[in-house]
Order: sequence, then structure tokens, then C-alpha cells
Amino acid sequence: KKKKKKPKEKPHSHAHQHTMQRGLQIALLVVAAACAAAAYKPGQYVPFYVNTVGPYHNPTEVYPFTSLPFCPIHHRHYAPTTLGERLEGDRPIKASIFKLPFAENVSSTKLCTITLSEEDIARYQDAIQSHYYYELIYDDLPIHGFLGVQESIDYALGGQPHFYLFSHMHFTVLKNKNRVIKANVTADRDSMIELDPSHGPITFDFMYSAVWYDTEVSFGKRMNFYKDPFFAKEMEIHWLSIMNSVVLVALLTGFLAIIIIRILKNDFTRYEKGQTRTEGDPEDYGWKLVHHDVFRFPPFKMLLCAFTGLGAQFLSTAFSLLGLSLLGIYHPEMGGAVYVSAIVLYALSSCVGGFFATRLYTQMDGAKWSWVILMTGTLFAVPVMLISLWVNFVAVAYGSTTALRFTTMLQVLLIHFCVGIPLYLFGGIAGKRLSGTFYAPCRKSDVPRPIPPIPWYRQLPCQMAMSGFLPFSAIYIELFYIFASVWGHSYYSLYGILFVVFVIVLVVTACITVALAYFQLSVEDHRWWWQSFLCGGSAGVFLFVYSVFYFQYRSLMSGLLQSSFYFGYMLAFCYCFFIMLGTIGFYSSLAFIRYIYSQLKSE
Repeated sequence: KKKKKKPKEKPHSHAHQHTMQRGLQIALLVVAAACAAAAYKPGQYVPFYVNTVGPYHNPTEVYPFTSLPFCPIHHRHYAPTTLGERLEGDRPIKASIFKLPFAENVSSTKLCTITLSEEDIARYQDAIQSHYYYELIYDDLPIHGFLGVQESIDYALGGQPHFYLFSHMHFTVLKNKNRVIKANVTADRDSMIELDPSHGPITFDFMYSAVWYDTEVSFGKRMNFYKDPFFAKEMEIHWLSIMNSVVLVALLTGFLAIIIIRILKNDFTRYEKGQTRTEGDPEDYGWKLVHHDVFRFPPFKMLLCAFTGLGAQFLSTAFSLLGLSLLGIYHPEMGGAVYVSAIVLYALSSCVGGFFATRLYTQMDGAKWSWVILMTGTLFAVPVMLISLWVNFVAVAYGSTTALRFTTMLQVLLIHFCVGIPLYLFGGIAGKRLSGTFYAPCRKSDVPRPIPPIPWYRQLPCQMAMSGFLPFSAIYIELFYIFASVWGHSYYSLYGILFVVFVIVLVVTACITVALAYFQLSVEDHRWWWQSFLCGGSAGVFLFVYSVFYFQYRSLMSGLLQSSFYFGYMLAFCYCFFIMLGTIGFYSSLAFIRYIYSQLKSE
């Protein structure tokens, strides 16, 4: 019998199969290395780093751990950091002076002998008085502790404060089999050193010790120890806030729907009966009279289109961030991950901003569409860059680790210029080609209709106050917890509630701007374009006012460095909030006005 010949394998198929197998092996090795990175044997070295030190009440005012007189660390080796960690000011240095091997208790061991001069004592006194605390990193777990304590003194009796430095660090470490689960540090109050400059230089020993305990908590849940129970305890308040906001939205939308529908029904009936009347008839009044002017394009239409495009970009960025948060992407150990995600998503959503800005501008018969793209890309980016430069200048002057290095700033700029700018161009070209014509149910007249005198309570300042207060009241309670997380030491994890609150704010903003646009047209004022945008975004002004209130009365932040960070970046965020909600107000008013005038039987 003749043997059947085996079909020859194609060389490309064999190479492709080999490549896939090689890629799978590399992926498995990477996963195995990542899993094994946190697994140790008894007595094995565990990575230990010293990171930062700074006042507890100023979370963004942090300095290098070595800025205070401590045991010298020779041959400093900086740990590799991510972009998010550098944005938060992390500068971990390998602490070879600490010897904390895995699963081995350490009795009182001397770190070093140090002598503090009068100047060093004064520096420690200032640090303790400002509630300085330090951050160490053990197996990628943060460890926080205070430098010392100040004895309370009755100053009315002429007493002098006494400062004590903690000279003994006692570490408590929890493990589960071959994994580190939690690390904590406490101070031995029996080993405190009194800091008194009048006694001259002080010489003493820095000591440390460690004890290990077993725990049943799995390695995957070890970061639950670092989640602040503050939010869980206040869950009832969160739900009361949500219920209050839902009731507000229901009442507001119901009230506006009933009132406006009834008024519109009466208006339509009156206008249909009055078709034979002339325009000068005293019974002919209201929003119908401006039907030849309501779709007249506004002044500075290029700026308005750029703002609305930027608002659409912010909306897509916000929903993407909230979507990632709901999927459980962010964890306490991911330092600065939210900031990096915001930067990257803002750059990726540039195509949205360019599309909506250029599309609306082209529909408004604009010819300089390239300038709209440029304006959209700079209206927010340039102010934020200026704020960042000022904040960075102050941080450099103070010697803080929150000062961004040139390479870090270059990374952020490259993301914007290499990703954001091309996507702005792509979205702008697509928006120009897909723009079509502007849909206006009524044609425009050649001569604008004169606007009658408007009462003061229907003018822009009063309308902005009214339209900004209602959306702000829907998020007022939740703002406290967000500020406590961003400008404090709490970890915010209630992203589901945050998503609901965000949607509520958008709905309330749309409802109130639609109502105000109708009332504006009812007094024969057809200048609704900019007014709807400004009224919709006015909640951003309320947010900035609240940030000033929070800084002054709800926090203990102080100093030029912390104030520069706080007010600089809060101003940028409120500006973003203003543009985003202004875009919601503009498009909801545009849709409403198109609807009512499309239902109007006009000659």
C-alpha cells in the first residue's frame, strides 16, 4: 500500500503559531512575575521606602522625607514612579537602614545616633506644631505616622508649649501565608525626646521594632483596610441626599412640564385664533412676535461654538471617568490614577470637541472653521497651563515634591499635542463635512426687531442666580464628601451615588434653562443664545463660592503653597463645570425653541 503523503505545512502558518505560543509564554511569565512579586519566604527582604513628609491639614504640601534631620540615607535609590504618582508628589527612596524581613519579629534596634542642633530642634518644633506626618512604603503599602506631639498648655497662665519627638517606631505587620496584608506604625510614648533649645544640642538614638501577626484577610482584599469607613458610616446621609435630589428633580420637571405645557397650549390656541390680526394688534404678544429673530445667529458665534464643543468634550470625559469608576478600575493603591485617566480621556475626547464646535459653526455659516478648532483646543488648555505654571513655581520655591519635573510636564504636553491636537483636527474635519444646514423652523427677517424694556428680575444676573442655585442645591451634600476626599485624606468610593447625582444635575440644569428661555422669549427678548449658555453654567460660580466657604470654614488648610494648589485647581475645575453645564443649557434650550416654533403655524 502506498503511504499517503502528509500535506506540507505552510511556513507562514507555522511561524504564526510559533509567534502566538511565544507571546502566550511571555504573557504567562509576566503574570506569574506580577503574582510572585508580593509573595515572600520567611526572612526574605521586603521592599521598604521612605516617601514624603508634610503638614496633615495641607494634603498637597509635601516635602522629601529627607528634608528633616533624620538618620542619613547613603546611596539613595529612587523607586520608579508612574505619572500619577509623580503628579501626587511621591518621591520614594529605598530605605536600606530599615531591616524588616518577612515574618520575622524585630526587637528594639538602633537606626542611628543623631545630634540635633538648636536650628534642627526649631525645625522639628515647627513641624510638630504644624502636625507634620510622614509616609513610608512597605511592599507597596502606605504607612503613615506623626513626627511628635505638642503638650497642651494654658497660654493664659503664661505657660510655654512643650514639644516631644517620637524616637521609636514600632511596626505592626499582618500577613496571610506568604503575603503582606497590612502594615502600620505606632510611636512608643515612653521613648519620647523633649525638644528644648535652651538645653543646647540633643543627642539620642532613633530606634525601631516590628511584630508580625497572621490574618485571614486575603491578598486581594488587603486594600480594604485603607478605605475610609467615614463614607460607609455616613451612607444614610448619602441616600437622604439622593432622595432629596430625586424629589427636587421630580417636582421641578413636573412643575415645569405642567406650567409650560398649559401656557404653550394657551399660546397655540390664541395664536391660531389670531391669524387674521395684524402684528400691531394689542392682543398679539409673546414669543410668537420674535419668530423672525429667534434664530438670528448671535454675536461672537465662533466663541460660543468653541465653548459648546468644549462642553461636549467635558461631558464625554466625565461619563467615561464615571464609567471606569463604576467598573471598579480605581483603587486606593493606584496613586494618581484618576488624574492620569482624566488627562488621557480629555485628550482622546478631543475629537468630540472638534466635531461639535466645527459642526455648529459651519451650520451658522461660519467660514473660518480652522480657527474654531484652534479656539476649542486652547480655551481650557491655556488657562490650565498658566495655573499649573504658577502652582509649580510656588512648589519649587517651597521645595515641595509636588513641583513637577520637566520630564513630567513634557509627558503631559506630549499627550495633549500628540493625541489631543490631531483628534481636534480629525473631529473638526468630520464636523465640517457632516454639518448640513442649520434647522430653523422660521426664517429670519432682514432687520432685527427692537427689544422692549425688560424688568430687572428677568435680566441676566437674576436669571443666572436662579438657574445656578437649583443644580447646586442638588449636589450640595455630596460636595462635602468629594472635597473631603480630593482635599483631604479620605478615599471616595461611592461612584454609583456620584453617577446618579451627576445625572440629576444635568437634568435640573436642562429643565431650569428651558424654563428661563421660555420666559425670556415671552417678554419678546430673542437674545437667548448666550443667555442659555451662561444660565446653564452659572452653577459653576456657586461651586467656586462653596470652595471658598469650604477652605475657610470646613478645613484647616493654610499657607501660600496649599492655597495656590487649592484655589488654582478649583478655579480650573469650576471653569470646566461652567462650560459643561452651559453646553447642556444651550442645547436643551435650542431643542425646546426649535420644537415650539416648529409647532407654530406662521406665515
